[in-house]
Amino acid sequence: MLPSSRHPDQSFSSRYPDMPNLWVDADACPRIAREIIVRAAERTAITTTFVANHQVPLPPSKWVKGLTVSHGFDAADDEIVDRLAEKDLVITSDLPLAMAAIERGASVMTSRGEALDKSNIRARVQMRDFMETLRASGEHTGGPKGYSDVDRREFANALDRWLARNAT
Repeated sequence: MLPSSRHPDQSFSSRYPDMPNLWVDADACPRIAREIIVRAAERTAITTTFVANHQVPLPPSKWVKGLTVSHGFDAADDEIVDRLAEKDLVITSDLPLAMAAIERGASVMTSRGEALDKSNIRARVQMRDFMETLRASGEHTGGPKGYSDVDRREFANALDRWLARNAT
């Protein structure tokens, strides 16, 4: 098992020492997904930290914290990887961050509810790199689709399932 690199401030501790934490890559997290995460954290009393390079609006909460990092390239991602522990959940659509978190033993989920793990992360990173190469050559590939009600429902259900398995 990896040693825990949790923040020493007790306000960042879950209700039980072995309880997983949620880490949210908040730079690109949709507002609706953020609201779902906050409600889930309150309902399950699981420490949740939104990490971004800007101030993220969050309600006052014992279980939900914001962590603002420097504006450096991947600063929020690096902070999440440095602080997470095995069995934590990282919510991100950033594939390099997802790969690093998986390598550290964390679970990873996108804000659309898609689980990323050892069986699918490499293929997703390769596809992202391929699309980036196409864009660099002048090909217009479009961007991600908008966040829909189906995405919201899929994410809420996937988060609830993960919490039921891991945070009880």
